Amino acid sequence: MTPRAAGATVRLATYNVEWFDALFDDAGAMLMDDHPSARHGISRAQQTEALGMVFSVLDADGIMIIEAPNTGRRRKTAIALENFARAFDLRQDRVATGFVNDTQQEIAFLYDSSVLEVTHDPVDEGVPRFDGVFHLDLDVDATRDRVAFSKPPLELAVTTATGRHLRLIGAHLKSKAPHGARSRDEVMRLSIANRRKQLAQAVWLRARIGLHLERGESLIVMGDLNDGPGLDEFEDLFGRSSVEIILGGGLDDAAMQLFDPHAAQALNRRIGAQPSTARFYIKPQNRYLSALLDYIMVSQDLRALGPVWRIWHPFEDADCWTNSELRDALLVASDHFPVTLDIAL
Repeated sequence: MTPRAAGATVRLATYNVEWFDALFDDAGAMLMDDHPSARHGISRAQQTEALGMVFSVLDADGIMIIEAPNTGRRRKTAIALENFARAFDLRQDRVATGFVNDTQQEIAFLYDSSVLEVTHDPVDEGVPRFDGVFHLDLDVDATRDRVAFSKPPLELAVTTATGRHLRLIGAHLKSKAPHGARSRDEVMRLSIANRRKQLAQAVWLRARIGLHLERGESLIVMGDLNDGPGLDEFEDLFGRSSVEIILGGGLDDAAMQLFDPHAAQALNRRIGAQPSTARFYIKPQNRYLSALLDYIMVSQDLRALGPVWRIWHPFEDADCWTNSELRDALLVASDHFPVTLDIAL
C-alpha cells in the first residue's frame, strides 16, 4: 500500500459502516456466523472479517465511525467497538462517544490513546449544543421553526502526543425519505420539507463551526453529509448544498472557510468525472450509483500544513484496486468507503 505522506505523524479517517450494529449482540460480542448481515447477500462473518481487514490496513490513529453500533438500555457503542478492536488486534484501544440517538446508528471515534487524548467537549456558548434545539425560519414565512438533530454531531477536544490541540466534529446529516406519501405531489412536498430540515441542520453545524474558528482553534469536520454539489434536483430550489454551507463558501473572510479537496473538485466541475466515496445498487435500474458523500474538511491553518487526503475507493484508488483482498474487503464491508487525512501535527 502507499505509505503515509512524508512527515505526516497523524492519520485520521472517517468511515460510514453500513449497519455496524447488526454485527453485535446486546453484550457487545461479535456475531461471527453465517446468518445474514443487514447487507444484502453478505453474512455477518463475511462483513465482520472484511471490516477487520479494512481497519487494519487503514492503520489510522483515529477513526470517526458513522453508523457505529448502538447505545441503548442494553447495548453500548464503546463495548462493541473495543471488542471489535481487540478481536482484530487493532491498535485503537479507546472509544469516544457523545449524545446518543434513537436511530441505532451512533457517531463514535475509535482511537489510539498512545497518540491522541480525546474528550467529548460540546462547548456551551453562543450557539445551542447539538443535543438542544436550533430555531430558524425554514420556509421564509417569518416564523422561526424548531430544528433538532436525529443524529447529534460529535464534538471532540483532541490533543496529540506532541501537544497540538485541535477540535474534531463528526457529523451525519441525512434527509429522510418521503415515507407515507401516497401521490407524486405528496412525495415532492415531503421531500422538499425534509431537504429543508437537512439544510437547516447544516446552518446549525456551520454556526458551531464559526464558534471554533472565531476562537482561533484548529478544526476538522468529518463524516457523511449525505449531500454534495449537484447531487439532487432540489439544489436549484434552495441555491446551495449542505456541503457548501458547511464549508463557508461565499464568506469574505477566508479564515472562516473550511477546505476539502474533493468537495472543491466537485464544486468546480459540475459535468465530468468526480471523486466518489459511496456506491449504491439501484435495483429498478439494475445499476450502481456512485456519490461523493463523505468528507474531511479542515480549517485554513491545518490546510497550510500540507495534509494529504485519500479516498479508499476499490475502483478509483490504484493501490486498492491492485490489492484484490483489500478491494474485495472494501466492497463487502460497507456501501461507503473510508476517507483518510495524513497531517503533520
